[in-house]
Amino acid sequence: MILYFSATGNTQFLATELAEKLGDDCIDLLSRIKNNDLSEIRSDRPFIILTPVYVCEMPRFLSKYFRKVKLTGDRRVYFIANSAGYGGITGYLAKKLFRRKGMQFMGYSEVVMPRNYFIGHYPPQTRDEIQSRLINACRQTDEIAQTIKSGGKLRARYVFMFEKLITIPFNPVWSKYKMPAKDFFANSKCIGCGKCERLCPLNNISIVGKKPKWGDNCTHCMACIGNCPAEAIEYGNISREKGRYSFQKYKYLLNSGNDGSSAAKTAQRRKNG
Repeated sequence: MILYFSATGNTQFLATELAEKLGDDCIDLLSRIKNNDLSEIRSDRPFIILTPVYVCEMPRFLSKYFRKVKLTGDRRVYFIANSAGYGGITGYLAKKLFRRKGMQFMGYSEVVMPRNYFIGHYPPQTRDEIQSRLINACRQTDEIAQTIKSGGKLRARYVFMFEKLITIPFNPVWSKYKMPAKDFFANSKCIGCGKCERLCPLNNISIVGKKPKWGDNCTHCMACIGNCPAEAIEYGNISREKGRYSFQKYKYLLNSGNDGSSAAKTAQRRKNG
């Protein structure tokens, strides 16, 4: 059973790729998280958990959900994190969390995907960089699927003590004080569809007068701005300068390429299984 949360589509892509390669079921946890649905999830196959990385960890609302929800059936669990280049202590904390639930932790892999958090101090990614990351992610899901099929353990880099000492106290402070929603707003292109409200995992967006209004409980997942069909949501002036990211906007890069490029070959390999 594959369980995942995805804000702008990266983690969903990895989850559905693995589900296809493994012939497994796939559950999007968004509605369960939004509705505080802690009903039991049962699987007769190993659990495969996929999450993004926020501030060097699994999103705090997601780790809170996994601590509370009851996972029954097979006691094995694989964990895969989607990062923009640095997974921090995500795997280390996931190992602790699932072992405390009495589960057999079968290892951790980190897959580097295009960055969706453009509002940080990062330069915009080029088309080539996004394409390269997507292609490499496809290849890595092949390797992960083969390991899971064989019953082996996933392997990731060693997490050093100084990373734990810095991140464990840093993450809750940053998450509480450095993720304001006040700079989000909808411009005149807004069509009032309410998609941003439906996709917010923290129920922090409400539609007032046919336009979204943000509260104070934001996790900077970028689901609202990345998935707006009218590209009407802005974050101060940053989104105007750097643009925004969603997997749907760039998934064509897996099928593009000239003269037998690696992207075209990867697309053909996926098509042929």
